[in-house]
Amino acid sequence: MRILLFLATNLAVLVLVSVIFNLLGLEGILANNGVDLNLGSLLVFCGLFGMSGSLISLLLSKFMAKRGTGTQLIETPRNREEQWLLDTVKSLADDAGIGMPEVGIFPSDAANAFATGWNRNNALVAVSSGLLRRFEEREARAVLAHEIGHVANGDMITLSLVQGVVNTFVMFFARIIGHTVDRVVFKTERGYGIGYFIVTIVAEIVLGILASMIVMWFSRYREYRADAAGARLADREGMIAALQRLKAEQGLPGDLPGELTAFGIRSHTGSGLAALLRSHPPLDDRILALQNA
Repeated sequence: MRILLFLATNLAVLVLVSVIFNLLGLEGILANNGVDLNLGSLLVFCGLFGMSGSLISLLLSKFMAKRGTGTQLIETPRNREEQWLLDTVKSLADDAGIGMPEVGIFPSDAANAFATGWNRNNALVAVSSGLLRRFEEREARAVLAHEIGHVANGDMITLSLVQGVVNTFVMFFARIIGHTVDRVVFKTERGYGIGYFIVTIVAEIVLGILASMIVMWFSRYREYRADAAGARLADREGMIAALQRLKAEQGLPGDLPGELTAFGIRSHTGSGLAALLRSHPPLDDRILALQNA
C-alpha cells in the first residue's frame, strides 16, 4: 500500500528530531545531575516524540503518495473509463460504509493500485493506467475492492499506532545504548559527550531497520485481510482472478518506483532477510488463502 515511503518518512522525522534536540541541548533534561538517566522521564519523552513521527507520516501520506506516483485526480470524468472508475469506487465505498475517497490514475505500464489517507472518510484510491488498459472490469473491480478494504479496515491508523509504539522503543533503547557507551567507553562523567550523540543516532537507524520487520509483518497480515474484504465487496472468484493476473504480470517493466513498491497491491519477491522486509506476502499464498476461505 504505502509502507516503504511511510517508513522512510518516519525514520527521517526521528533522525531530524534527534539532531534538533542534540543541537538545542534538550537531551540534558533526561539526565540526573548529568550522570544517570531518568528512565521514567525518558520513556515519556520517547513516547511523545515517537508517536509524533508516526502521526506526521500519517498526515503526509496522501500528499506524498500523489507526488511520488504522479497521480492525477479525477474530478470531472473525461471518458467512459474514468466514469466507470468513479462509479465503481463510489459503489464499493458505500458498501463498505466509508466516505467517498478521492480517485486518481497514475502513469505506469504495470498493473498496480494503492489506497492511502489519514482516516476512513478522507482517503485516496488510485490505479495505474496499465491496470485499466489490460484488466477486465471484474478483475479491476476486485483490485479496487481490495484497496477499499484497506481503507475500511483502518489499516493506516493501525499502522500508525504500531509504528508509534515501535518508534517509542527505538528512541528509548537508542538513548540507553548511547548513554551506556558514552559512560563506559568514552568515560564521560558529566553531561553528554560527542560519543552519546553519534551512538544514539546510529543506534536509532539500526534499531529502526530491525523494528521495520515488525511493521512489515503487520503489512503482510493486512494484505490477507484486504484480500478477504475485496472478496466480500466484489466477489471471491474475481479477487482470485485479479491476483492470478498480477502473478502473470510479475517482472514486467514499468512498476512503481522502488521507494513506493509497498504502496501497491503487489510487491517484488524476496527470500531470507529480504522476506522479513517484504510488505506483501507471495501472491501464491494470497491466492491459496482465498481458495481455502
